[in-house]
Amino acid sequence: MTRLQTAHTPDGRRLEASQVCSVPADDAWDLLVDTTQWPEWMALVNGVEATDRRIRADTTGHVRVSGVWIPFRVTDYSRSDRRWSWRVTGVPIATHRVEALDETRCRISFELPFFAVGSAPISLRALESLESMLEGD
Repeated sequence: MTRLQTAHTPDGRRLEASQVCSVPADDAWDLLVDTTQWPEWMALVNGVEATDRRIRADTTGHVRVSGVWIPFRVTDYSRSDRRWSWRVTGVPIATHRVEALDETRCRISFELPFFAVGSAPISLRALESLESMLEGD
């Protein structure tokens, strides 16, 4: 079930979109950090050029949105916490997080700053796409 709520995060109070998936957390994490897969689950992204195929701290690049290439930079990255944040055109867009619920289920969450409330429907759609990709629907 896809869910939208307000939450307290390490970055303060945020709007949080989340989805529970029936896959191990590492599988979901691997999909989230693979830049070649972003166009498959991010509806607005038509292409990605990045310094790293699998993001890490300070990965930079460009995403193509509606035919226009826009710069991005990963600002925070923690493999151990399965959490990363990024900025697009210098603006904080979202933090992506994966938490293990047990050995076979995880929760994928997107933490959005309140000024980005308009991107909530896009985030919910992305989470549904991730679930389909991960669970093979």
